[in-house]
Amino acid sequence: MPKRLPSEPPVLPGLTYVRPLGSGGFADVFLYAQDMPRRQVAVKVLPTGIHDAELLRMFNAEADILAHLSAHPSIVTVYQAGISADGRPYIVMEFCPGSLAQRYRLERLPLDEVLTIGVKMASAVETAHRAGLVHRDIKPSNILITTFGSPVLADFGISSSLAPTGGGEVLAMSVPWSAPEVIAEQTAGTVASEVWGLGATVYSLLAGHSPFERPEAGQNSRDQLRRRIQRASFPTMRRPDVPAQVLEVLQVAMARDPQDRYPSALAFAQALRDVQHALGFPPSPLEVAVDEWVPGDSTVDVRDAAARGPLISSVPHASRRRAPTAAPLTARDEDTDISAPVVHPSRRAWPWIVTGAVVVVAVALVVWAVASGGVA
Repeated sequence: MPKRLPSEPPVLPGLTYVRPLGSGGFADVFLYAQDMPRRQVAVKVLPTGIHDAELLRMFNAEADILAHLSAHPSIVTVYQAGISADGRPYIVMEFCPGSLAQRYRLERLPLDEVLTIGVKMASAVETAHRAGLVHRDIKPSNILITTFGSPVLADFGISSSLAPTGGGEVLAMSVPWSAPEVIAEQTAGTVASEVWGLGATVYSLLAGHSPFERPEAGQNSRDQLRRRIQRASFPTMRRPDVPAQVLEVLQVAMARDPQDRYPSALAFAQALRDVQHALGFPPSPLEVAVDEWVPGDSTVDVRDAAARGPLISSVPHASRRRAPTAAPLTARDEDTDISAPVVHPSRRAWPWIVTGAVVVVAVALVVWAVASGGVA
């Protein structure tokens, strides 16, 4: 199936289009220059003519979740969201110039860097879980690199709530990094499946390919990967500088039975920190939201598919023309045809005053003429 072409970048107030950044399955991302404050931003926008309720729900959920979580240092920051003049929802986000989408396939990432990324991503996922949310699409391409070189988790487009929604939830997955129970369509996403995704992502960054991919054989179709994952026999890693302690942590995280995995993303992060300490690397800090932060309200409704946000159809500007003085409205003005020209009451009286004066002068002249004739 051919990839669709990117849509036209929307005209947005205060933003100047620069160039395209990427195109996904249901959205396009463009680079814009923001005028005030001056900075580069990434704008994610739905293509023209999209009216699918599920896509709108996913788009709304991503905007709300990012706004809810983007204060976390390892989650991409969202600045604003709205609807463009041509009716397309958009999200303005932090511009991250790099990602891990292809880097781990092209070069061997240092072990200490991968362990640091693992701790940071697990901290971000744990924070999402404490807010009652699951990411559902943890994988290398969703880890972006900021302008300061820090990894951040992005693309919350298929996120969902940990609480039961009472309805049939759409199953969405990136097969190479999905847990066996997700592949079997037994669940759309749980804490245990997120732990699997974290383990599979760290494995990929170290191995240079997804866990059940066989680069040398070339037999890596979607169906072949699904069958291998469902069997879930932990694959060996052909990288001699990865010690046994690291592989043991990954094996627990990717256990076939969800009950045998780490009970939380935080526990996975702590296991990676223990390995860092054992190998002589400085342990990465745990960046997890405190209990007081955890919201107890319904600020994120992942089921909302309504078009939301300000609709910007024009950019307001100052005018040098003097505004007309409006007459005070009366109770009957509500029914007045506003398309008819408005005449000021004082202008309506002048014709009657002039006419009256002319009549008075004429009568006076007639009386004077009569009186003059009588005298003669």
